[in-house]
Amino acid sequence: MTQTRATRTVTVVNPGGLHLRAASLIAELTGRVPAKVELIKGNKRVDATDVLQIVLLCAFEGDQLLLEATGQHADAVLETLSALFANSFDEDKLGTSRQGRQAEHNPGETSRSDAPCEGDRPSA
Repeated sequence: MTQTRATRTVTVVNPGGLHLRAASLIAELTGRVPAKVELIKGNKRVDATDVLQIVLLCAFEGDQLLLEATGQHADAVLETLSALFANSFDEDKLGTSRQGRQAEHNPGETSRSDAPCEGDRPSA
């Protein structure tokens, strides 16, 4: 029996990048399907069912990722994931962006942690 393999390229469009809520949505969705799904950024490949690995991918707004799925329903799960990325993980339906919520709690701070990510973008 041949395994179905599918790939999609997506762009991170939400200002907060792949933060915890977005990573949780990805992991929840991919954990419900019989396909193995991975997110790839450069030379880093992570399991899409692992929230921590997704967050540690350090995918920021504007970054392109390759989504790869192997197994049953590979195309369908990537279509659904692509739609989540295109719709900023429905953050506009929450009434405020992640950056806006953090600014309310921590005036003067940005949404990005000061902790460096491997391959982090240099400051301007």
